Amino acid sequence: MNIYRSFEEAKVIRNPVVTTGSFDGVHIGHKTILNRLKMLAEKHNGESVLITFDPHPRKVLYPETAGKDLKLINSQEEKIELLEKAGLNNVIIIEFTREFSKITSEQFVKDFLHGMLNARVIVVGFNHHFGFNKEGDYKHLWAWQEKYNFEAEEIPEQEVYHETVSSTKIRQAISEGYIQRANAYLDHYYIIIGKPKEYSFYLQGTIELPRLFSVPLTEECKLLPPAGIYAVSVESEQIHSKGMVIIHKNTEDQPEVLVNIFDTPEPQISGNMTLYFHKKIHGAVNLSDSNAPAKISIARDEISELIY
Repeated sequence: MNIYRSFEEAKVIRNPVVTTGSFDGVHIGHKTILNRLKMLAEKHNGESVLITFDPHPRKVLYPETAGKDLKLINSQEEKIELLEKAGLNNVIIIEFTREFSKITSEQFVKDFLHGMLNARVIVVGFNHHFGFNKEGDYKHLWAWQEKYNFEAEEIPEQEVYHETVSSTKIRQAISEGYIQRANAYLDHYYIIIGKPKEYSFYLQGTIELPRLFSVPLTEECKLLPPAGIYAVSVESEQIHSKGMVIIHKNTEDQPEVLVNIFDTPEPQISGNMTLYFHKKIHGAVNLSDSNAPAKISIARDEISELIY
């Protein structure tokens, strides 16, 4: 997958079939759009393209309200990996600024989608809005087809268990610890990607957790599940294993992600590790509490017996 940081760089894309949006989570609704992009790209002998933005527009437009505490399902690195797995050809990551936010919907289509990319098809999701004050929508795209020489298409809203899927609903499920519900909405496992560091910790000064690593977050706005113990799969270049993640507050009262790897005696880890979350097993555990060893041992045994 090609990654571009400006429209100018992306002018090399052949017969672009384009969509735009944050695509936080790359959930089942996003995948429906991406699959349609791939089909249309093949039809037009072209390439699929996502135009996305960094930072998230809410962070820029509403820094003291809606964007202040906004947490995102994926870091930029995680989103890129998920988009590549979904089969996207190109992603254009545009820096979102207040100046950029003032571009009208028609100007965006005229100057960028048509003028720079020469888009063949523009695909949007249900109820998608874009441009200054979110004035642009599918009806506008439909009206501009002939003027700017492209085809417009809208993808219907997607449902899981008769519920409409949205990044907002997924964020809520994750923040409340409903991992299996979030995974159903996502159509893949909630993930954390990071570079692990060896972590030595003795419960009550006597019991060691072997093969324990901390996984630092790469972005402050990454959304974490609540404190607790989770069943995960652990993957890196060297490892494919079951594992247990403990999310807790460290001595500085900051969330910390610890992973205990099960099936590898002495894992040698370099580079990134990906944690695939399957299920919440236990609520918050105070690692300095005298009951912590028993709780962790029980959780570990339960995870070991799970089939996944």
